Amino acid sequence: MAMECMTTPSPSLEEYKADNGALGGSTEFKAESVTPENFIWPDEFKAQDSLPELHVPHIDIKKLLSGDEGGAEEAMRLVDEACRKHGFFVVVNHGVDMGIMKDLHKCMDEFFELPLDQKQKAHRKLGDSYGYTSSYIGRFSDKLPWKETFSVCYLSHKDHSSLVHDYVRDTLGQEFSHHGKVYQECCKAMAELSLEVVELLGMSLGLGREEFKKLYEDHDSIMRLNYYPTCENPELTLGTGPHCDPTSITILHQDHVSGLQVHVDDQWYSIPPTPDSFVVNIGDTFMALTNGVYKSCFHRAVVNCKEVRKSVAFFLCPGAEKLVRAPEQLVEKNPPRKFPDFTWPMLHELTQKFYRADSNTLKAFTTWLQQQKLGAASTNNDNN
Repeated sequence: MAMECMTTPSPSLEEYKADNGALGGSTEFKAESVTPENFIWPDEFKAQDSLPELHVPHIDIKKLLSGDEGGAEEAMRLVDEACRKHGFFVVVNHGVDMGIMKDLHKCMDEFFELPLDQKQKAHRKLGDSYGYTSSYIGRFSDKLPWKETFSVCYLSHKDHSSLVHDYVRDTLGQEFSHHGKVYQECCKAMAELSLEVVELLGMSLGLGREEFKKLYEDHDSIMRLNYYPTCENPELTLGTGPHCDPTSITILHQDHVSGLQVHVDDQWYSIPPTPDSFVVNIGDTFMALTNGVYKSCFHRAVVNCKEVRKSVAFFLCPGAEKLVRAPEQLVEKNPPRKFPDFTWPMLHELTQKFYRADSNTLKAFTTWLQQQKLGAASTNNDNN
């Protein structure tokens, strides 16, 4: 399988703006009446005018984890069925204070409306998982996504309890200290929810709610703020291209604007936003952890010409030293072992430096690991 390499030189932000006009901040995005060629996607990727809605289970997670036997069996059956088919479901009664999310969306509005040079203070460097980026210019040279993002790293260890706040304040300035506090509080709430989801997934797999706790107890995760400006030609581009998240699970909060779509049985379906709920999708790392029993969700985001769309994604990732390896119980039920052992930083390096995440990331990763091992063995032989 050919790997889509990201090492081809891409234009810098300054070069891109010189060639295509000012583009990169929300104001500049809105001013574009003609979609630049770098943002135009091939016909097979382009969004359709209307799509059927995907009906997925809405899981009352607090009720389920409280030990209520009444609906627990049915809820676990629904989660298991959804994760085996497409890796996507919705959680309600999640315990997250929606006032926090309201504050976060307000901070997002304030940040993304800043002039580009101010947002660039937090410029995301190649290989990093944190910072600001506009359309991933510098990583990709074509099929650019019509969006801006601002990402922060969240470490669950108590010694890093102010990491997010300090990063935002130190990078953007003291006047953004409030933003940092809101981001930190949001990360904490979504991290707690993500760990409850991990318990739920352990139960739905028949392994018990404690099975994956050690892997994620000291997690190294990412919260990403996604901002999709309006586009005069939304039929030509995408907010986020079709892909599976390389991380473990994603907890997503949408605003009121539709745009999320999931691919199931060779058909794209829309996921309308629902108030006070979070959508959950399985990522590649958790798919590997289940030996392929649960499917990594293949999804994309579309844009529109009328209204800005925002979403907040929390990507749960194992601690850097933790080994991702499917439990023997799952392998015995679904032989053979389908994925090599790995750590999250290894997969992260591939997707940040060498491979653009798609539906085949795990296959490409397995090939890449084999190549790395062969290269290391060859070097050792040469040295001997």
